Amino acid sequence: MDHVDHILIVDDDREIRELVSGYLRKNGLRATVAADGRQMRSFLAANTVDLIILDVMMPGDDGLVLCRELRAGKHKTTPILMLTARSDEMDRILGLELGADDYLQKPFAARELLARINAILRRTRMLPPNFQVTEAGQVLSFGDWRLDTVARNLLDVEGTAIALSGAEYRLLRVFIDHPQRVLNRDQLLNLTQGRDAELFDRSIDLLVSRLRQRLGDDAREPTYIKTVRNEGYVFSVPIEVLELRQ
Repeated sequence: MDHVDHILIVDDDREIRELVSGYLRKNGLRATVAADGRQMRSFLAANTVDLIILDVMMPGDDGLVLCRELRAGKHKTTPILMLTARSDEMDRILGLELGADDYLQKPFAARELLARINAILRRTRMLPPNFQVTEAGQVLSFGDWRLDTVARNLLDVEGTAIALSGAEYRLLRVFIDHPQRVLNRDQLLNLTQGRDAELFDRSIDLLVSRLRQRLGDDAREPTYIKTVRNEGYVFSVPIEVLELRQ
């Protein structure tokens, strides 16, 4: 049986839950709804989904709190699309910093929401055509870190796994597969998000900042991801293949 993508919609607005879930089902997707964090946790305790839509403005634990929680738990790699009713850029920045894959401002067209969902799912499952990747199934070593490309785990010197969001993992793979090469923001957006990306210019800078934090890199004197003024970023440490994975 062909896989049908399953979307979890977390929003306290009943009308939005019903409209979005109905539209997604009409377009061939599975849809489950949750009115708050409690219902979301209850459902995810026994189920997996392909993507989570999180409303930012909710009573109790809001979408930002829930995004942080998801990225710290077993659903750390599940794509997240944030919905925000605010035009304030800070919501978008916070969502991306916490690990969201994309955002959409309310009110939105149902067709645009579906397009964003499909774009995120494509990016999650396949790399863009111009992405020169290393062979699948490797453990890659760089500096004090290892990356298991099967489990998608970043491991420190003690073997402790560091959680990476989908966007962080894709950016790290781009750098690892293009070491010692300066990549500008447009190239990084295209390589990590694909040509259907509509993220604002600062999103790459925010993503680089997040990845530096995961790597313990000092932004003032970075070891791994160096800033090349007026050009972009370069991954400046050598890569070694430790083992192949099946």
